Amino acid sequence: MKRWYLVYCKRNEQLRAYQHLTNQSVECFYPKIKVMKTIKSKIQLVEEPLSPSYMFVSFDDQQSLLFSAIRSTRGVVDFVRFGAYPKEVPAELVAALKSYDSLSDRKFAPIDRGVEMNNNGGIEVVFKETCGERREYLFLQMLYQYKSDVVVNNEN
Repeated sequence: MKRWYLVYCKRNEQLRAYQHLTNQSVECFYPKIKVMKTIKSKIQLVEEPLSPSYMFVSFDDQQSLLFSAIRSTRGVVDFVRFGAYPKEVPAELVAALKSYDSLSDRKFAPIDRGVEMNNNGGIEVVFKETCGERREYLFLQMLYQYKSDVVVNNEN
């Protein structure tokens, strides 16, 4: 069964990791956002990754060799873990991010710092943030708090 996971990439090497992972037939996705930046004293609209060091990967988790192959891919550091095992990302969250990514031309109003992160509004809060490091923090906070229908029972 195909599942989504989050991998941590080396800074500014998402494109390299994306190319190498797709060559290995791993489905990859990293949302992008358009922001205003000052480049050579000119304000320009540039596209950058929503979370500069993170990428979603999807593969059949029954193929355990792919875990080590992905970790050994150029540009990839490791899987994101909350505990001992890689964090599985709910497919609904990835689908929601893909739908927002397709609307990346849309202009977002500046973020309201008092907005509470939750499942419904969390994605929009992340997209409204202009600072890449702050977006990464909000993104990971949203992922950690995201509720899924899957309940893991550790009892033997």
